[in-house]
Amino acid sequence: MTQLHEDPSVDPSKVEVLLADDDAGHAALIRNNLRDVGLVNRIHHFEDGQAVLDFLFDSDGKNRHSSPQNAYLLLLDIRMPKVSGVEVLRRIKGDEQLKLLPVIILTTTDDPREVRTCHELGCNEYITKPVGYEQFVEVIRRLGLFLQIVRVPKLEV
Repeated sequence: MTQLHEDPSVDPSKVEVLLADDDAGHAALIRNNLRDVGLVNRIHHFEDGQAVLDFLFDSDGKNRHSSPQNAYLLLLDIRMPKVSGVEVLRRIKGDEQLKLLPVIILTTTDDPREVRTCHELGCNEYITKPVGYEQFVEVIRRLGLFLQIVRVPKLEV
């Protein structure tokens, strides 16, 4: 069984992938192709930016997941309903505990201004989804292999 690696003091099976993509077809392809390369970690799917924020923050805007047992990695689309991926990224990187949460932008948007904005806000990687099916599958396969070796920090209180 292959899992995301993290701080040895945290059970590797606790690293959870947060997948924020409003396109159900893309989300299914991403999830299935990550599984196909051996990623076994839990994957949460969110269809809009507000759902991601509701998962991460309580109604008072406080971080819900600041404990040594929690480790997440976010795959974030930019163009989503309710709250954009850019705003989700801004909120995460503006939170003292969540700012260490790795965020990989995974989107169809290849506008250099968007790439720059996301990096300025603190995204860890920016990946443009290819339009063609075979190319899309290959990018996700490579991403899955990368996720198997990336180190993910736990969320400190």
